[in-house]
Amino acid sequence: MLGFLFAIVAGLATPYVEAPLAEPIARWIKQHMDLEPTETRMIAFIMMLLLAALVSALLNSGATFFVVFGAGLGYFLIRIVGAIREIIADR
Repeated sequence: MLGFLFAIVAGLATPYVEAPLAEPIARWIKQHMDLEPTETRMIAFIMMLLLAALVSALLNSGATFFVVFGAGLGYFLIRIVGAIREIIADR
C-alpha cells in the first residue's frame, strides 16, 4: 500500500521535476540522437517511476502492477479530478 501511495505522489511530481531532472538528461541525449520536446516529460515520468519502484522495493511494499498503476494515476490525477468536477457541476 505504501508503494502505491508513493507512486501516486511520484506521478503527481512528474511535471515539477521535468526541468531540474529531465532537462539535463535530455540535453545529453540530444547530443547523440533526435529527441522530441514531449519526450522530455516521458524521461521525467520514467525517472519518477523508477524512484517509486526503488522505494517500494526497499520498503517491501507494493506489487509492481500497483506501483505502475499508482504512478499513472498520479500523473493524470489532476485531469481526472477536473473531469469529475465538471461532471458534478453539470448535474
